[in-house]
Amino acid sequence: MAAYSLAELAERLGCRLIGPGEVLVSGVCPLSPGRPGCVGFLAAPAYRRLLGDTQAVAVILKPEDAALCPVPALVTEHPHLAFAELATLLHPPESIRPGCHPSAVIDPTASIHPRAEVGPHCVIEAGVAIGEDVVLGPQCLVRRNAHIGDETRLTARVYIGPGVHLGRRCVLHPGAVIGADGFGFAQDGERWIKVPQLGTVRIGDDVEIGANTTVDRGALEDTVIEDGVKLDNQIQIGHNVKIGRHTAIAACTGISGSTVIGAHCMIGGGVGMSGHLQIADGVVITGMTMVTHSLRAAGVYSSGIPADANRRWQRNAARFRHLDELADRVRRLERSGTVPAFGSDEEGSTA
Repeated sequence: MAAYSLAELAERLGCRLIGPGEVLVSGVCPLSPGRPGCVGFLAAPAYRRLLGDTQAVAVILKPEDAALCPVPALVTEHPHLAFAELATLLHPPESIRPGCHPSAVIDPTASIHPRAEVGPHCVIEAGVAIGEDVVLGPQCLVRRNAHIGDETRLTARVYIGPGVHLGRRCVLHPGAVIGADGFGFAQDGERWIKVPQLGTVRIGDDVEIGANTTVDRGALEDTVIEDGVKLDNQIQIGHNVKIGRHTAIAACTGISGSTVIGAHCMIGGGVGMSGHLQIADGVVITGMTMVTHSLRAAGVYSSGIPADANRRWQRNAARFRHLDELADRVRRLERSGTVPAFGSDEEGSTA
């Protein structure tokens, strides 16, 4: 593993160094307890209490925290970003081993760049195009006429459906399924008739897709994920969904068909979205929110009830069942003049 001096790292990361520049760094570590020879980082004020006892050789932190640091400091306004760059520098991806494993099954019409790596038990169907420095880990399946852009990595057991287009520098983690049929059925009396899913999936550059996340192919038009989107594990993306560039979505979110999500959105874990919605650019949706209507302006949106002591939760749940009755009683009181109408001031004028 390569080692760098703190002076070298400060220059590479654009940080201001406080302390001796000759100290060598060979890895990264948590702030607490930290490890000799490794660098930690402090980005959130809640963790300042851990700084004084760290065993890290240096810490990346903000200017306001530098005076509290007992070890050399790499000072920047963006510690988490600098830490990510440092971790990538010290722990780069495994080098590519060009060539196709003997156990891989490859259609003769497939086009595979000589610098691509195809791992054990992969299956590559007719008309597939695989670019330079692509890595297909064990047991990946790439269906007919799919395209995989340069430097993209399919780590293991990834399914790429017919005609799917993956951009450059994407990362797909184990079990990801891209381009399976969408959930399309027409009702015929008491039975369901499958609607053929005739579109595919188009994924831009620099997209990362987590383990066991599924992206359905479009019914008529394509499902589209634009450049820089980050999808966590176990997310369901329905058919014809469109996700704008640099949007990040946390685990266990489900997005129903034909919803359009804007650019630079952040969607928390366990969010559920109805179909055919429009989500504006710059929207933040907190975890466990149920979205049933379009969100047409940037901002932070939430729903759901946070956890509470069970006894109090049960009382409030019982009261919830009587809300209609309570609302009727309030309306009767308002009509009788006993109480002012909701939303009125004391003189009875509308606020």
